[in-house]
Amino acid sequence: MKLENLRIIVDERERKSGIPDLLKSIGLNLEMKTLPVGDYIVAPETVVERKSIRDLLSSVFDGRLFDQCSRLKEHFEYPIILMEGNVDEIEEIAENPLIFYGAVSTVVIDFKIPVIPTPSATHTAKLLVSMCSRKESPKGPYLKKIKKSNDLQKQQLSSLCSLPGIGEKFAVRMLEKFGTPLKVFTATTAELAKVEGLGETRAKKIKKILESKSSLSKNSNQKTLHEL
Repeated sequence: MKLENLRIIVDERERKSGIPDLLKSIGLNLEMKTLPVGDYIVAPETVVERKSIRDLLSSVFDGRLFDQCSRLKEHFEYPIILMEGNVDEIEEIAENPLIFYGAVSTVVIDFKIPVIPTPSATHTAKLLVSMCSRKESPKGPYLKKIKKSNDLQKQQLSSLCSLPGIGEKFAVRMLEKFGTPLKVFTATTAELAKVEGLGETRAKKIKKILESKSSLSKNSNQKTLHEL
């Protein structure tokens, strides 16, 4: 397959990575867009979210990762997370690498999104070309109009999937047990832990996220009732 016949849609924010220039230099057709989800659309149902090791680590610890996974799964059948950089940095940067690997395990097992490591931008570009040039890739429009879902159940599941360690499977179980997202958010740690397969550790993480005082609050310097 000729490279000039291949096409990848690239998020505008990826320009600074140097990868679009690498792809152009070998003759690939690129369309630069501001993508609401993912960084590279390499086939109609295949999107790649590229993260440096440091960005992936920070997205684990600030809670962004699982929210991104939910959105990737909502809009594409075959999302992929690409982890770019020296994996040895994980030991240097992360205070507890086991937490990081636990989050990656959740992405792979619960969200069913593969995480593929590449050592550099050059290797990332080669992987993207390989994904784009697969003979069995379906033909069709690459860029779908992505809208916020008006489906109530999807919105409810999406709101629950933003919680740490919660994929669609656990979100469904939560709604089956509690009935509404509000009852999930107000449930006690013990009640959450009774959701099949969830466990006390994950329940505690969820309650910590929900009950911790936001730094955006005007009264963030005041102690909460729990802290008094």
